[in-house]
Amino acid sequence: MHFKTEIIKHTNKIILFFLLSFFISSCSESYNLQTDTYEEAIVIEATLTNELKNQEIKITKTSRFEDEEVTVETGANVIVKDNLNNEYLFTEKSGKYVSESAFEVVSGRQYSLEIKTKDGKVYKSSSETLPTVSPITDITPSVVVNNKNETGIQMNANSYDANRTSNYYRYEYEETFKIVAPRWTSERAVVTGPKNIRIDDDNDPAKKICYSTQKSTDIIVTSTNNLTEDRVNFPVRFIKQDDYKIAQRYSILVRQYVENKAAYTFHKTMKEISSSTSVLSPKQPGVFSGNIRCISNVDEKVMGYFDVASVSSQRIFFNYTDFFPSTDKPAYISECEPMKLNFCFEANTTPPCDGYTIISGLQGGGLLYYFGSYVEAICGDCTKFSSNVIPSFWKE
Repeated sequence: MHFKTEIIKHTNKIILFFLLSFFISSCSESYNLQTDTYEEAIVIEATLTNELKNQEIKITKTSRFEDEEVTVETGANVIVKDNLNNEYLFTEKSGKYVSESAFEVVSGRQYSLEIKTKDGKVYKSSSETLPTVSPITDITPSVVVNNKNETGIQMNANSYDANRTSNYYRYEYEETFKIVAPRWTSERAVVTGPKNIRIDDDNDPAKKICYSTQKSTDIIVTSTNNLTEDRVNFPVRFIKQDDYKIAQRYSILVRQYVENKAAYTFHKTMKEISSSTSVLSPKQPGVFSGNIRCISNVDEKVMGYFDVASVSSQRIFFNYTDFFPSTDKPAYISECEPMKLNFCFEANTTPPCDGYTIISGLQGGGLLYYFGSYVEAICGDCTKFSSNVIPSFWKE
């Protein structure tokens, strides 16, 4: 199983959508998008928070629809300044720019971002201040039936600002779930020759239980600006009852960002564009810009936002049986039915011989021995697609 989607690629494709819309907004007939409509633009993702940590900034380029990889802008000079003449330098590390020292944004100061790329282009943001700090109070999971008539567990984020100064919220989550390989056995088949295998009873038990972690890629925003009070009870995550992620034990860490109206509007627009079914839809994005400009070339397109936000987080755990005690657990990611393969090498037999298939499957890691038969490797070894390292925060 391959979890390929990343938020940078998702964002860059949204931004390319925006650029393409300018080329096609006057067309009334169908149009087949081609690579030659592509226009490159720099993409800047920067959210500084009131957490004391090494802050991170991502600088990439827009991607073509057919691109599989995101182009990272390398060799840039990145610096954040505040109005007290403090400067925070960022260095390139693992495809991101990370502050050389840990720092937190504080109330009452103004922060701005400056970037100079290796080809001499200079980008600057507007000055931004830290919004109200309004912590998330809890995450409440409950069984619901959604508007698609699907039963599942919905996780709501809750917070309350009695002073009504927060109003604009953005969420990210990181979910971690326990995986138990259903066909693990202490026996294992070892290839000892071109036509020979040996069955040992020393299979590694660490291959039975794993933990996978996935981060949200959607843009999740809400506002209380039109409500009678600044109280949030917002559905951040819905997961269907038959999703294998909740079959054993599940945890979700939700981060709540309080941001200003301009940042909220930017992210909300991004979300609306990404959810559009077609670049030819009547709903076109129009002028779409953030708070970062290229001061060395006013015609240079810049996509992204320099966001200064207060952040808080909460983590919860639950088991499948906490909500569905009398229901069968969700199915594993594969059916894992044992394959009755015949370990012989003669030709034209009935049933056919599968000796070479078994040998190559064991050697290539695609098959595992299971009580006289064979199964797909992921059914007896969860480390094929996950990690057996117990997360430091995990609680049973």
